[in-house]
Amino acid sequence: MHVETLSIFCDVVRHQSFSRGARASSVSQSAASQAVRQLEKHLGAQLIDRSKRPWQLTPEGRLFFKGCQELVERYHELEDAVRHRQNPSGRTVRLATIYSVGVHHLSQYVDRFRAAVPGAAVDLQYMHPAEICEQVANDRCDLGLMSFATPRRELAVIPWQRQAMVVACPPAHRFAARAAERGVRPAELAAERFVAFDRGLPVRRAIDRFLRRHRVEVTVTAEFDNIETIKQAVDEEAGIAILPEPTLRREVRRGTLVQVPLVLPAGEPPLVRPLSIVHRGNRRLNPAVTAFIELLAAGAPAAAAETAEPRRAARAVGGRRRNAVRTAGADPQGANP
Repeated sequence: MHVETLSIFCDVVRHQSFSRGARASSVSQSAASQAVRQLEKHLGAQLIDRSKRPWQLTPEGRLFFKGCQELVERYHELEDAVRHRQNPSGRTVRLATIYSVGVHHLSQYVDRFRAAVPGAAVDLQYMHPAEICEQVANDRCDLGLMSFATPRRELAVIPWQRQAMVVACPPAHRFAARAAERGVRPAELAAERFVAFDRGLPVRRAIDRFLRRHRVEVTVTAEFDNIETIKQAVDEEAGIAILPEPTLRREVRRGTLVQVPLVLPAGEPPLVRPLSIVHRGNRRLNPAVTAFIELLAAGAPAAAAETAEPRRAARAVGGRRRNAVRTAGADPQGANP
């Protein structure tokens, strides 16, 4: 039985859908269905009970899937090991990230990784959070960086950063004078014109919960799905916004926007945007991916570039870098929170 057939079966089960499993395997839905039927004929056992809606794995199917998944992943690991034995400088970390992490911020990590691991590669792609989960779960990316990540069966989540949320306003706004003084209390946001994230985004739900907890109602003047557009709307005085502090540093330096801290009662937890590293659950990570996770966890100071851990990882990895920013003319600094 071909490994490709086993891989298709695993994708169908993992996505609980013939159509989504077929897309993950880059085949047609009919080809995926035929592959599963071939497996069932070869084994002489029904793996999927199609009489139920939605379909379910049979006991034999559950048994086969568990072992099949381990077999397919082990095969790919062996294939990768053989290829890199022939070309030890060919390892690449496939990294997917939300746009608002920022090119400059991530480039510091990529540059440190390349310096510590000569010849290493980072294939960096920017995409929507939902796409990151799909790409990582389907093993098309090794790692993802995203906010408000939720652990699930196919994804492991490693906490990375907790970014303070602050009030963003134009320099002429009355809150601007509070930037260097006492900040703004949540109650003072009441009735303010407010530029918000789109409903349904995790960051919007977190901000809405924060406002409700403090019994604050604002007047939403606009809703957007990316930070860059929100900052532009605030600059054009459409209202104020609550945004992660690191995403405002460029505008604060230029003087186009002002960031004002939120002042909370004693004991009140701060409002933060949690960023996490995600990877496929229940699988071994290759040395390059492990080294990059350790570098991310260590932080970005330049002085850390020569730490012993990346040097030790350098013996195991190599490659080249391809930076593929997938965005249609947008500034990667701001989109998809």
